[in-house]
Amino acid sequence: MTPALRSATPGALPPRTEASPAEDARRRAARAFEAQALGQLLRPMFDTLDTARGLLGGGAGEAQWRPMLVDAYAAAIAHAGGLGIAEAVHRALLAAQETRAASPRVQEGEGG
Repeated sequence: MTPALRSATPGALPPRTEASPAEDARRRAARAFEAQALGQLLRPMFDTLDTARGLLGGGAGEAQWRPMLVDAYAAAIAHAGGLGIAEAVHRALLAAQETRAASPRVQEGEGG
């Protein structure tokens, strides 16, 4: 996918620029969260497939590897822009970090 197309994809994180390690960590966390959420949304769809009639014939082996396949699909979808969850999580992480940085530190033993 070209950078111009990726930036036009709804829900895609903004194009990367020179970012700090903290910014990269927030982006990775947001994308990982979206991949996990997508995996949870995709799992019921794959659980209803009748694999006995499929190419590989189903069985215990296929059932054992299916969760990893679903996770790989979810990660690929999230990497391609996903549903926009990563952008929302990224904004929330950034806002929480800014709020924490702006608020006075509470001394240990104070408050309660």
